[in-house]
Amino acid sequence: MREDEVLPDAPGEERAPQGEQARHVPVMLRRCLDMLAPALGGTPGEPPVVVDCTLGLGGHSEALLTAFPAARLVALDRDKEALRLSAERLAPFGERATLVHAVYDELPDVLDRLGLREVQGVLFDLGVSSMQLDEADRGFAYAQDAPLDMRMDQSTGISAAEVLNTYPPGELVRILRAYGEEKQAKRIVSMVVREREKEPFANSARLVSLIRDALPQAAKRTGGNPAKRTFQALRIEVNGELSVLERAIPAAVAALAVGGRVAVLSYHSLEDRLVKQVFAAGAASTAPPGLPVVPERYQPRLKLLTRGAELPTEEEVAANRRAAPARLRGAQRIRPEEGGAA
Repeated sequence: MREDEVLPDAPGEERAPQGEQARHVPVMLRRCLDMLAPALGGTPGEPPVVVDCTLGLGGHSEALLTAFPAARLVALDRDKEALRLSAERLAPFGERATLVHAVYDELPDVLDRLGLREVQGVLFDLGVSSMQLDEADRGFAYAQDAPLDMRMDQSTGISAAEVLNTYPPGELVRILRAYGEEKQAKRIVSMVVREREKEPFANSARLVSLIRDALPQAAKRTGGNPAKRTFQALRIEVNGELSVLERAIPAAVAALAVGGRVAVLSYHSLEDRLVKQVFAAGAASTAPPGLPVVPERYQPRLKLLTRGAELPTEEEVAANRRAAPARLRGAQRIRPEEGGAA
């Protein structure tokens, strides 16, 4: 296996057991493979390239390499621990897999460094990974006490605790409303501001307790854990997820060869809305109204592969509860950009 910017283990670092990988059950795996399959058959002497923009623990990547033996994989992740564990999992595939420490909006730069002008497939499995949820010290899960970190790449950026302790109240309200769709944002932020003056926030349990106290009884009785919307909002802010996604999906479409396909798994409405907008724009004609014949340059660049967003089956949700909120959309590149560049 080739590795680009994957760091070696630190001296004395204890390696995670192979069982770590067993925790990751890839969501809607069969459907993702079927969606990408027509683009990954390859031609003699030209192996197709598929990009897994969200490597995680490597479940989707392993399945892609297994299902398409002619394919070459480029896999990105901002989490160095995920890269280390996936390097072990994908080692049997040797030079067919290239792992890169990068955020997925850096896809154009990654492909350029690797000398790849275009690719045949791209997969996104958005949101927080199973590994990040399961490791308490990452602070993603509201069901267990942990440091309020939430950074997908713990080597850079600010933590969720820093956001809570330093952002102005108005900005915190905006984040909870925009990224968590939290109707009680003002109540929660008011208590956060009062409590952080007494003692800065450091751990998740204190925040969860505060949210429970801040919400009216009616809000606690619906929608699952009352902290989930605030935790989602903080995670999105800490990792810049929506701004990254706004750049990444168009970049993935631009990287596709004609006939290439992109599949995107989203887990909340904000992500899904962004994906839907980019795909819909690419599948629409840009011709001025009233033209009797639409020139090629105005024709759609994409063909939608899903009617709306596809959902996981009841059987999959029963077997893997983390699949429940998943929404899958796909698109195929059907013509190059004007001037011939895909």
